[in-house]
Amino acid sequence: MKPAPKAKVRRARLLISKVDPWSVLKMAFLLSVALGIVTVVAAIVLWTVLDLTGIFDQVDSLLGTLAGSEGGGFELKKVASLGQVASFATIIAVVNVVLLTALSMLSAVLYNIAATLVGGIGVTLTDD
Repeated sequence: MKPAPKAKVRRARLLISKVDPWSVLKMAFLLSVALGIVTVVAAIVLWTVLDLTGIFDQVDSLLGTLAGSEGGGFELKKVASLGQVASFATIIAVVNVVLLTALSMLSAVLYNIAATLVGGIGVTLTDD
């Protein structure tokens, strides 16, 4: 009995000549919102870890030693409380959502302009 003949690998060469800016806008918005949520959660978790490990107290005592005052002086928890850190991280996340969405759509439009000039990006797909 003969072994079955091997199937030839099929290849298709495609050219990405246009990207839909609306699709890029929607995808970039969703990904940047996810990144914003991760940013806020990471800031809260980092602040909590720093608080639980006593880093804030150590920094306060170090600054008190450097400033020459024994007690009372500077308290880092009052300057950077959890609420302030979460608010700042939320503001940064919202700014990132707006900027990343706008820049992604601008990149899609610029790609379409460049693709009309040079033809786009060639991609080879194979069937393994």
